[in-house]
Amino acid sequence: MNQKKRPLPRLLLSLGLLLVAAGCGDPPDVTIYCACDQVDSEPILREFEKQTGLRVRMEFDTEASKTVGLVNRIRKEKNRPRCDVFWNNEIAHTVSLGNDGFLAEYDSPNAAGIPETFRDPQRRWTGFAARARVFIVNTDLVDPKETTGMWDLVDPKWEGKSAMARPLTGTTLTHAVALFTVLGEEKTLEYLAAVKERVNLTRGNAHVMRLVRDGELKWGWTDTDDYNRARVEGHPVTMVFPDAGEGELGTLFIPNTVAVLKEAPNPENAKRLVDYLLSIEVEKKLSELDGAQIPLHASLKDAPHQLPIGEMKAMEVDYAKIGAAMTERTLQLKEMFLD
Repeated sequence: MNQKKRPLPRLLLSLGLLLVAAGCGDPPDVTIYCACDQVDSEPILREFEKQTGLRVRMEFDTEASKTVGLVNRIRKEKNRPRCDVFWNNEIAHTVSLGNDGFLAEYDSPNAAGIPETFRDPQRRWTGFAARARVFIVNTDLVDPKETTGMWDLVDPKWEGKSAMARPLTGTTLTHAVALFTVLGEEKTLEYLAAVKERVNLTRGNAHVMRLVRDGELKWGWTDTDDYNRARVEGHPVTMVFPDAGEGELGTLFIPNTVAVLKEAPNPENAKRLVDYLLSIEVEKKLSELDGAQIPLHASLKDAPHQLPIGEMKAMEVDYAKIGAAMTERTLQLKEMFLD
């Protein structure tokens, strides 16, 4: 049966109306790739939209591929960038992107109160709102005094009873690479080999937290934000800052980072968004949410915090060295943990 063809102009008009109705006709004012937990970051970004009237396209990542998935997208889109701002939940991959020419130089005025330790000398990225790598311990099952150092985790008596995320993404990958820079090759490989042999490896830090809070495992590595969510929900857990004694290694401190992409489609709006994220108000808000991020602005140093961060001894690390080693160490860790 023959069908009457619709006139082409009318068909194109109808298609255009459908696209507009679906929201496809309006490009965003700024696009952000965000590895920070969506439950914390999305309300912050919605407030920016409210204050400025700008429309933000927010691209988040999954727990399993946290950070790495977004970094890979940025690298693949080099010749046709879609992203304006990268809000990373750690620092090493951001440093690596800067070293490889993906990030623009931008010295936000709101970064003035953040210590130089957490700022790129070339101003391609800035750290803010940090977390720490800590032990989460189920207090119904373990005395926290038995879990004070990183080597305790690989003691044979805990074999099969503890957990760590596989060190291939996110802060666990950063942590592993950091150990190479502070402990050296031999001791780090010794530790990681023991982890592989004796510790339950999971898909992410939040998974470690859930296994421990629910009593399926006794204790393990996680980040302060995941620990605090379990705490505020009333689970029988406590937090240990590892290796905090005199002469010990200390606790790894990992800031979020924010950067403008070098070929950002909307560079001016990108700078506005970076200024907003680096504001004192945003750091304070992030510290008050369940993620309990740790502010870096000097003016917030003595502000009340949900966690006893005064007890923490920070590990002395060079973030630039960690970032520079990221690509090589990632390949090495994949060979070690994916066999």
